[in-house]
Order: sequence, then C-alpha cells, then structure tokens
Amino acid sequence: MDTTRGTHDSGGVSSSTAALEYVVDPVLAVSDETITYANEAARGEFDLSEDDSLDAPTLLAPHWDVLRDAITETTVGTARHVSLDHDVYDARVHRGEDGATITFERTSESDAPSSDRVVKERAINEAPVGITISDPDREDNPLVYVNDAYEEMTGYSYSEVVGRNCRFLQGEESDPEAIAEMRDAIAAERPVTVELTNYRKDGTEFWNEVTIAPVYNEAGELTNYVGFQNDVTARKEAERELERRTAELEYILDRVEGLVQDVTDVVAGSTSRSELEAAVCERIAAEPAYDGAWIGERDPATEAIEVRSSAGVSPEAPAVDGSHPAAETLATDDVASRGDGETTHASFPLTYNGIEYGVLTVCTDRDRPIVDREAVILSALARAIASGVNARETSRTLETDAVVAVELELTDPSVAPVALSAATDGHLEYRRSVHGTDDGTASLFTVTGATGDELRAAAAELPSADLAVLVEHDEGCLIELMDEHDLVAWLSARGVRTQTIESEGGSARLTVEIPRSANVRSVVEAIEDRYEGTDVVSFRQRDADGETPEEFAARIETSLTDRQFVALQRAYLAGYFEWPRPTTGEELAQTMNVSRPTFHEHLRTAEAKLCAAFFGDD
Repeated sequence: MDTTRGTHDSGGVSSSTAALEYVVDPVLAVSDETITYANEAARGEFDLSEDDSLDAPTLLAPHWDVLRDAITETTVGTARHVSLDHDVYDARVHRGEDGATITFERTSESDAPSSDRVVKERAINEAPVGITISDPDREDNPLVYVNDAYEEMTGYSYSEVVGRNCRFLQGEESDPEAIAEMRDAIAAERPVTVELTNYRKDGTEFWNEVTIAPVYNEAGELTNYVGFQNDVTARKEAERELERRTAELEYILDRVEGLVQDVTDVVAGSTSRSELEAAVCERIAAEPAYDGAWIGERDPATEAIEVRSSAGVSPEAPAVDGSHPAAETLATDDVASRGDGETTHASFPLTYNGIEYGVLTVCTDRDRPIVDREAVILSALARAIASGVNARETSRTLETDAVVAVELELTDPSVAPVALSAATDGHLEYRRSVHGTDDGTASLFTVTGATGDELRAAAAELPSADLAVLVEHDEGCLIELMDEHDLVAWLSARGVRTQTIESEGGSARLTVEIPRSANVRSVVEAIEDRYEGTDVVSFRQRDADGETPEEFAARIETSLTDRQFVALQRAYLAGYFEWPRPTTGEELAQTMNVSRPTFHEHLRTAEAKLCAAFFGDD
C-alpha cells in the first residue's frame, strides 16, 4: 500500500512533527539507535507515551538489524523501501544527516485502522490538488511531505522532493514578481496565492496556482507551511488565447479603420473600371499596415497575370500556372498567402456572380502578416471591388460599340425555352425582356408549331417557370415567360446583352454581345459552368448595332408612304394619342380629305411599321 509517508530529514524532533501527527502510518525518528519521536499512529501501535525515549533495537526487534543496515546503506537525503518479515507492515527509511525517519507502511488495506485520522490521511493523500508541507525550522525551509497528486503533477517522486526547497520547480520563465510575493509572505508568516510558470521533471512548462499558508501549534508557534498546487495550464492558455484574440481584433480594427468606408466610396464614385482599380490600390497602399497593393487579370495570350493597376509596389506579371499566391487564387477562387522572406503577399479573388474580374494582392512586411480576421475583411473588400467592376462592365455593355458576338448552343433543360421546345413541337423565338409587376424579369417569345394549351401544360412541369399566353392565332402565339432562373436576366447581371434566342427540339441557339474590354473568356466559362451541355459555336468581333435617333427617324420616314406619314404626324400633333382625345379620327380624316376608314387604315399601317422598327422586326 502506498499511503502517506514519513517526513523527517533527520532523526531529531522538530516543528515538522506537527504535520506528522496527521499521517496515518506509524512514523518514528531514530538517532543513535534511540527513538526520539513517535507520531500518534506509532504511539498507538507501540503503546508509547509522548515522553518516552526508547531504545530502538529493543522496541523494533526482531526487525532492527534489517532497518539498521538499510539506514547505513541509504545516502543522506534519500529514501529506500525495506521489506520486513511482518504480517502488517513494510518500512520506508529516509536518511538525514543526524539520523533517520522510519515510516511503517501497511501491506494490506484491511489492516488499516478505521478512524478520523485515517479519513484525514486519505483525504490529504488522495486530494486532486498537490499538497506539500515544509519545515521552516530547518535550513532553507525544505519540503517534508508531498502527496500523490503533487508527484503526478510534477513528475518527481517522493524521495526526489523531500528535503528540498520547493523553488526547484522554478525556471527561466517563472515570474520574478510572483516569486518575490511568495518569499515576502513566508517571511511575514501570512498566506499567499500566486500563479507562475513551473517546470516538470521532464522540462515541460505548466502554470501552477500556488497557495501557501502557515500552520501554528497550540502555543501559537509557527511549525510548518502547507502548500496547495493546482495545475491551471488549460485556464491560463484559454485566458492568453482570449487576450491574444482581443489584441489581434483591436489591432485589425486599428489597421483597417476607415479602409472599408473609403473603398466603398471609391466603388460607388468611380466612373470607370480603371479609375476604380487605381483608387482602390492607392487607398490600400496608403494604409500604414500595408506596403502596397495591386490588381491583376489573367491574359490568355501570354498565360500571365497582367498587372492592371498598382500602388506602393511594382510587381512583375506572375505566371498563371506559377507559385505566386495570385496564381493560386485564380486557380482556386480562394484566398492565398505566402511570404518570400521579406514580404507577405496575400491574394483575394475578384469574383462577382461567377464572373472572374481578376485578383487583388495586398503586400505587407513579415512582422505583420495577414491574420485570419483581417483576411475576412479584405475578402469582403475584394467582393465589393468585383461588384463595382461588374457594374462598370455592365454599363459599358450598353455604351460600347466594340463587342464580341458569341453564338452558343444550349441543351440544358433548366433553361425554360429549351424545356418547352423539348416538350412540344414549338419553335420559340425571343423578342424582348421587360420587368414584371413583381420586379421579376419577363421574357416575350413568339411561338409557332405549338398551341397555347400545349405550352401551358409543358410549363406546368417546370418548377421555376410561369407562362402566360398573351395572344393566340392561327399562325402561332405570343407568350410571356417568367422564370426564377431567367437566362436573359442572369446574363444581363454579368454585363452581357442577349441578342437572339431561338429554341426548337430541346436545343436553343443563343447570340450574346460582350464588350471587348470585358473578360470574355471568364463570361463564357461562367455560362458553361451554369448550363450543362453548352457548346460555343462562334466568336466574332464587331461593332454593336446602333444608330442615332436622327438616323432611326429618317429610316422610319423612308419606310412610310406620304399618306401614312401625314396620318401619323397629324394624329400625334393633334393629341389623338392622348386621353381624353381632343380630336376624333373623323375630324383628322376631313383635314386630309379622306374618309374615316381610309384615315384609320393609313394610321394603323404607320403604327405597325414604327413598332416593327422599334422591336427589330422591320
């Protein structure tokens, strides 16, 4: 049985005996073969009074010869276990300079006495915190007792600890202020609690919460110091991590204070993509935490990342398939960071609605790397920049004359016209898209080869589409198609203008216009990723169709006969299209010296030609 053990470092009686009174095992102090001290357990076991001073060979016969040899062979300051030919006890001998302490350890738990003293002993020895007792009457206040939890916590055995001052656990990282606080409290005979770094036998560090309190005898004299050690490493590490994260967050907020707002203002206020990119790089480079920033875009012709704008740094164009973080970001559409020994480069994707607009790279010195929370903020800025670029590119689509016309073939049934043409014999031709009453996008299609009922039945099988037959006649019908995943609206949000859609037999031929200045490759890849079975039929660079209002008016006027032009002009100028009408068709017919039916025939023909020209059907 491994119970509480003897605690003397010499054979003489000292003030540490007060601590030994709590030990359940018999403890004897022996000097010059004389028993100089017996604790309460020993007095009961050997039937001794507190004043007895007995001859050890007589009292401990027939075991004295074994014990004497053990004392002689034990080095001063160490302890050894001694097996006795006894039914109840073995012994542990601890050798001191002037004698020895002999602790009789029970070999069977059933032999242990049942008493309050036993309960106290077990409570101390089996406590979940380290417990020590030191003797201030001896030089350097050495430890005279440690419990099992202390041994487990520190890695030191009982014999390696007893007789030494507790400072042996201290080391290089131990707080001098905490050490001084303990020393002052011991000198003043007052309790103290400190937390400091200690070191286990294997050299590993742990945070130790140490409480030391003085113990007095009945006469009020200081006899011992009792210590409680609690391993609080987990709590201290959690506290330090919280402190680190708090400091990191405060540091990040200081670093990016104002940056988010300023970049947002740049995105909102820039009139062109180049202006936006230049202003963003300059604003980031002006931040003290950063050395510079640059924005690049992949160039398919050179397989390099073309630097579109930079500030604070002068980067070379890295290869698209290289090891630079910008290349990794373009490949993965995720944040990438790497240092080169002097500078840390962190790259963020400029992607909006699945369209790649390049990469933002921020540079900072290695003493201040891009940390996780900062990366989150910069990623949000990158998304705002990409949104701004998308808005500029979309606007340019409406303004530019230089476009790339791309013809595509789609067979993905998630495209509503494809699904409708597959379910019917209809031929659908796109006419125009308008905003619906619920703020959605409605696309108009003329359909031949399918009835309104057939189209309604086919649309009922599409979970995201809503179809309305606006007009139906013998030649076909006009339908309005509302779709949560409307193809035209999706393309428009990415700066792409839809020119034509013709769908028949489960396939749609689509012609779109993309500004030459845009990343055409990225737009086409986004379409291919979204719609399975997409084939690119052709690329053609050309000027966008367009004419001035004067040219449009002249073309309309040329298509009208004199009578048609006069009827349309007089109806407009006379307020015929207002309500209520200030004049009638009969009155206008009289001004032209024609009958009322003839006037209306000329007017309707002129209106039809005007609408055909406006809607591109002339």
